[in-house]
Amino acid sequence: MAKNKRVFIKGNEAVAYGALAAGCRCFFGYPITPQNDIPEFMSKAIVDAGGEFVQAESEVAAANMLLGAGACGIRAMTSSSSPGVSLKQEAISYMAGSEIPAVIVNMNRGGPGLGDIGPSQGDYYQSTRGGGHGDYRTLVLAPGTVQEAYDLTVKAFDLAFKYRNPVLVLGDAILGQMKEPVTLTPTAKVPASEGKAWRLEGKGKRKPRIIKSLFLEDGALAAQNRHLEAKYASMAGEVACEQFQLKDADLVVVAYGSIGRIAKTAIRKLRAKGKKVGLFRPITLYPFPDAALAKLAKAGKKFLTIEHNLGQMVDDVRLAIRGLADSAFFGVYPGDMPAPEDFEEPIVKALRRKA
Repeated sequence: MAKNKRVFIKGNEAVAYGALAAGCRCFFGYPITPQNDIPEFMSKAIVDAGGEFVQAESEVAAANMLLGAGACGIRAMTSSSSPGVSLKQEAISYMAGSEIPAVIVNMNRGGPGLGDIGPSQGDYYQSTRGGGHGDYRTLVLAPGTVQEAYDLTVKAFDLAFKYRNPVLVLGDAILGQMKEPVTLTPTAKVPASEGKAWRLEGKGKRKPRIIKSLFLEDGALAAQNRHLEAKYASMAGEVACEQFQLKDADLVVVAYGSIGRIAKTAIRKLRAKGKKVGLFRPITLYPFPDAALAKLAKAGKKFLTIEHNLGQMVDDVRLAIRGLADSAFFGVYPGDMPAPEDFEEPIVKALRRKA
């Protein structure tokens, strides 16, 4: 792609286009609805781009192939949906502990268990708390439009190599299956020097390199965890959020991803009726934009968190504004498909609530 191009595509396809534009050259996957468009698209497109596509024998295998490619300094990705991502968690923990860059896409479906193939935000805890064993974090990017699905996938690869860390792109069945216009950008030229200081590429004349997550020497694991903790703290500079109609708002609705865009429609309708309400949409779920929320709390605003789950991100909202305000909560049960009208009554109720 020599110049910007406008296309009309699904969110899943936008993720695949974004990976290719970022220079992804290895994809390892296993089919599960509702993300199947991604491996289907990549099975041809990444090969045409000179890369490798592998449909692994399982999600576990796909994640460990991703680990191997990342250790060699290759821009690589896997994608799945909720229960499939659960199976990848051990390898993701190994990648975080070994400081291996990788991109993992989760198009959330309903749960727990096999649930259904419809949308949900039930994987928030899993995504933002590591999800596997041990103390670690993944950067988590939550697109709310098909254009953001493309843009944030491109960004995910840059962040993965900047921090030598797994990065998760978290969508859902709504985002993955909807179609919108997207502007595609030219394919990035990945510098040949990327990862040169640590990647496994054959010994040559230099000292041998070891990439590992096992630290058995006395004090070694504590030192590694201190190093990782400092790295996670440095990710605060990547915080991103959308703030819509908040300047004069009495109530701040906090919602992310597809629920954020549905809430925005409800807010527009209520604004037309004279209700002073606005939207705060986190784009990075880790690091979480807590400082921006605290600033709004200091301004005396009230809060309502809306999620497509039984209450997960609301914990982070309450932590961000603790000592200043509290947040009401409205949850859409996974298995139900929300509409903007479903949010109007809870928003008005929260607006009337005493601070």
